[in-house]
Amino acid sequence: MPTVSVGRDRLFEALGRTYTQEEFEELCFKFGIELDDVTTEKAIIRKEKHLGEEEGLEDEEVIYKIEVPANRYDLLCLEGLAQALRIFNGLDPIPTYKVAGINKESFLEMHVKSETSRIRPYVVCAVLRDVTFDEARYNSFIDLQDRLHQNICRRRTLVAIGTHDLDTIEGPFTYEALPPSEINFVPLKQTRKFAANELMEFYQSDQKLKKFLHIIEGSPVFPVIYDQNRTVLSLPPIINGAHSAITLKTKNVFIECTATDLTKANIVLNTMVTMFSVYCKEKFQVEPVKVIYPDGKLYSCPDLSVYHMDVPLSYITRIVGVSLPEKEVASLLYRMQLEAKLSISGDETVNFTVSVPPTRSDILHPCDVAEDVAIAYGYNEVPKTKPSSLKPCSLNQLSDLIRMEIAMVGFTEVLTWILCSYKENFTMLNRKDDKATAVINGNPRSADFEVVRTSLMPGILKTAAHNKDHPKPIKIFEVGDVVLLDESKDVGATNRRHFAALYCGANSGFELIHGLVDRIMEVTGTPFVSPGDDVGYYIKSADEPEFLPGRQASIIYKGKQIGTFGIVHPEVLQNFDIPDPCSFVELNMEIFL
Repeated sequence: MPTVSVGRDRLFEALGRTYTQEEFEELCFKFGIELDDVTTEKAIIRKEKHLGEEEGLEDEEVIYKIEVPANRYDLLCLEGLAQALRIFNGLDPIPTYKVAGINKESFLEMHVKSETSRIRPYVVCAVLRDVTFDEARYNSFIDLQDRLHQNICRRRTLVAIGTHDLDTIEGPFTYEALPPSEINFVPLKQTRKFAANELMEFYQSDQKLKKFLHIIEGSPVFPVIYDQNRTVLSLPPIINGAHSAITLKTKNVFIECTATDLTKANIVLNTMVTMFSVYCKEKFQVEPVKVIYPDGKLYSCPDLSVYHMDVPLSYITRIVGVSLPEKEVASLLYRMQLEAKLSISGDETVNFTVSVPPTRSDILHPCDVAEDVAIAYGYNEVPKTKPSSLKPCSLNQLSDLIRMEIAMVGFTEVLTWILCSYKENFTMLNRKDDKATAVINGNPRSADFEVVRTSLMPGILKTAAHNKDHPKPIKIFEVGDVVLLDESKDVGATNRRHFAALYCGANSGFELIHGLVDRIMEVTGTPFVSPGDDVGYYIKSADEPEFLPGRQASIIYKGKQIGTFGIVHPEVLQNFDIPDPCSFVELNMEIFL
C-alpha cells in the first residue's frame, strides 16, 4: 500500500481545524486509510543516513505518513487527501471539473509521428492556466509525479509524466522518435548540451535516473517531444529539458504523458490536472490540447466527463449486510465523492444512477460502489451475522478434529508446499514414476516446483532435515491435500486430504507411530478387527520402497488400503540428509466420511 508523507500543520490548515493524533487516527480509520507513522523531516533524513538523534525536535515540522489504498491515485498528494476528507466531513461539495471552452485558433496541438509506434505510441496533454505556486504547492506537485511514477506508471514503464512552463515554449508540439545521436538538448539541472546516447552513459551513475535507462536504451529510436522552434521539452521517460523547467514563478503549466498504455495515461493525466486545478484562477478548470495521430485521428484531452453507473439498492444492501433507506445510501455515497440519483423501474426495483467523477478511476463495478457505502457507513457499525445456510464442511471438521487430537499427544503441526521437485517426489523416496499418478507442472518457475505432491512425505522429511539440530525427539505432523491424476474428473486430477506424522529421535519410535494410528482410529470410531473383516480396520505387512523391509505395515479399512506406516528406509533418510532414525505414517482421511 502506498504511503503519503504530508506536513501535519499544512494538512490541518487545509482541513479547516486541528486534531489530536487520536482524533486524526479515528478520522483516517472511518475514511478507510491509516495513519502509519508520525515523524519529522529531519528524523527521516537522519534515518536514511543512519545518523544519531539530535536536539531541537520540537522546532521541526511534524510529518504524517498516511497509508492509502493502492488504487486511490487521488489520495497520493495533500491536495487530494484534504479534498476527500473535507467532502467526507461534509465541509465541501463535490467539485465539478470542466474543460475550458476555447476557440479553434487557441487550441494547442500535439502532432504524433508514426515512428513513435516503435517505442512509446501514445501521448496525452493538458494545460493548467493561471496557476499560483508557492514552495509547498510546488513540492507537492513534484511529489505527486514521483508517486504516480512509482505506482500506476510502474516506474515509468507504462507512463512517463512531463511538466513544462508553457510561457517558455511555443506550440504546436510534435512527438517524435529519432535515433539517439540526432537528439541534442540541455537536460534538467544541467548546463551543457548532450546527445541522447551520451545521456545514457552520463546517467549511469545517477542514483535516481539510472533505474529508468533500461526502458529505452536498447531501442534504435528514442522518444522526444519538440515545440515549434525544435526546442526539446523532454526525452521520455528519462528527463525533461532545462529550457521549459517549471519554477515557483510559473503561471501556465503544460503537462504531457507519454505511454505504452493509453488508459493508464488518461488516468495519470486526469489525476494531475484535477488535483492541481484547485490552484488555478478558474478553479477546477483545465485547458484541453488536441492530439493528432499519423492516421489523421484527432483526440481532445483531458477527458473529464463523468461516468454513470446503474446500481440497484438491493445489491448495495446485500453486499454491505445492512438494510439502509434510499436517502441514507445517497448521502453516504456523496461523502465518498459519488453523486447518486434515485430511480424506480417498472417492476418497482429501486436503482441508483451513480455519477463517477474523473478523480475516482478506482470505481469499475457496482461492488466498488457498495464498498464505498460500507466505508462511509462504518465497518464497525455493520452487525456481525452468520448466514443461516452456512454449514461447515465435513472434511474440514474431520481435519480439525484430527489436528486437535494429534497436537494433544505432543506432535507439532507443520505446513509445507503443495509443489515439490520431481526428484523429491520420486527418486529421493526410492519410488518410480508410473506416469499415471503425478501431475507434472509443464512450465515450472524453478526445479523446486516441478510436481504437485502425491504424498505429504517429501515436505515432512525436508522439514525434519532443516531442523535436524533441534533437540530430539522431533515429532511433527501435517494435514493437507495431495493431488493425483484422475481421468474421471473434468480437470483430469483430484485432491485428496491426507494425514501424515513423523517421529525422529535416538530410536525409530515405530511403536509411537503405531500408537498414533490406533488413536486416530479410536477417535474416528473405527474398531480393530481381524483380517478379512470389513467392519473396521486391521494392519498387514507391506512392501513400500520408502520404508525399511519387514518394518512397515499397510492400514486396511473396510477392505481398502488407506495408508502405510513404518520405519523410513536409511537410503531415504540419507537422501534428505537426516542422520537419525525416523518412523512415518500417512493415510487418506477422506475414507472416514
